[in-house]
Amino acid sequence: MRWPNFISTACRCARIARWAIFFYGVSLSAQNSLNDPQASFESELQTGTTLTRQGSFRDAIPHLLAARGHVTNEYAASFNLALCYVATDQFKNAITLLNALRSDGVHDNGDVNNLLAQAYVGDGQSQEAFTALQAASSHMANNEKLYVFVADACNDRKNYELGLKTVDLGLRYLPDSPRLHYQRAMFLASLDRLDMAQSDFALAAKLAPDSEIAFLASAQKSLFDGDVSAAAQAAREGIKKGFGGDALLSVLGEALIREGVSPGEPAFAEAKAALEKSVAMRPNYAGSLIALGKLSLMENHLDQAIRYLEHARQLAPGNRSIYSHLATAYRRYGDTKMAQGMLLVLSQLNREEAEKIGSAPGDRKASYGASGTELEAPPRP
Repeated sequence: MRWPNFISTACRCARIARWAIFFYGVSLSAQNSLNDPQASFESELQTGTTLTRQGSFRDAIPHLLAARGHVTNEYAASFNLALCYVATDQFKNAITLLNALRSDGVHDNGDVNNLLAQAYVGDGQSQEAFTALQAASSHMANNEKLYVFVADACNDRKNYELGLKTVDLGLRYLPDSPRLHYQRAMFLASLDRLDMAQSDFALAAKLAPDSEIAFLASAQKSLFDGDVSAAAQAAREGIKKGFGGDALLSVLGEALIREGVSPGEPAFAEAKAALEKSVAMRPNYAGSLIALGKLSLMENHLDQAIRYLEHARQLAPGNRSIYSHLATAYRRYGDTKMAQGMLLVLSQLNREEAEKIGSAPGDRKASYGASGTELEAPPRP
C-alpha cells in the first residue's frame, strides 16, 4: 500500500522554527539607545529575530530587510531572513542569500549549508541540495538533526528518493539512530520498497525500546503488514506510557477505523477522541482531518465532515481519498454539482496514478495502487 505524505505549510513552518532553535542560537543583546543612531536598525533586527523564533516568519521579513546592511550582526540579519524565506516558500530568495553568505568563506558553515540544502529541496534542485547537505555534513557529521530536517524538507516536497539519500548519508555517521532508521523506513514505504521498510521499522523499535519512536515504528510496521489490531495495540501502549503526541494518536485513530468501527461502539468513540486530540495538537495535519471526516460521514454529520475534508483538501490536494469522501458528503448534502466536481478531480488523479504505474519499473508496478484508498503516513515524532 502506498502512503504518500503531504505536510502543510504550517507544519513546515513549525519544523523551520525548531530548526532555528536547534541550529541557530544567535543571541542578540539589547543595543538600543535613544542616543545611538543605529538604534532603530538594531531594534528592527531584534524584532525580526524574535518573530523568527516565534515562528512568525512572514511578519519577520520586513523587519529583517530593514535591518540588513545597517546592523553590527549582518550574519544574523541575513541568516534569519533566509530562514524566513525558506519557511514561506521563497526558496530562490533564500538560495541567493545563503550563497552570498557562503561566498565570503567565513560563513561557509554547517548551519548555512543545512538551510541551503532545504532551500534547494524546496526549489526542486535535488543535486544541488545533496551537495549542500554533504557540505553541511563535513562540519557536523554526527549531528542527527542535520539529516532529520533536510529529510523532512524532502518529505514536504514528496522527494522520497532524495530523502532516502539524505538519511542514508546520516546513517553512515549515526548507524544506531532510531529516528533516522524510522525516517528511512517511511521513505522506503513511500517508494513501495515495503520489505526493506519493514526491516528499518523493526530496527528503529529495537534501537530505542519503550520510546515514542519504538511504538510509532511498531504501529507503522503493523499497518503496512495489514495487522490493524496490532497497530492499534502498539499505539495504545505508547499512549499509556506517556507518549500521547499527535503522531501516535493519529495512528491509533486510523487503525481503529480500518478495523471497522461503527457509531455507538466504544472503539468508535476511542478513535474519534484520539483524532480530535491529534488535530488539537496539530491543526494542519491532513491525515487526522481525513480520518475525522470519515467518522463524521459515518455519523451522517455532513457539515462537520465537509469542513474536515475541505480543510484536508487545502493541505493535501493530491490525496485521492479526500475526493471520494467529499463526493459522498456533498451528494448526501444535496449538492450534486459539488459532488460531481469532486468525482472529476478524482478521475483526473486516478489517470495520473495510472500513468505512474505504466511508467514504473516492472518490479514496482504491482505495488502501486494496492488499495483504492490513499492514506497519509502520520507525522514524525
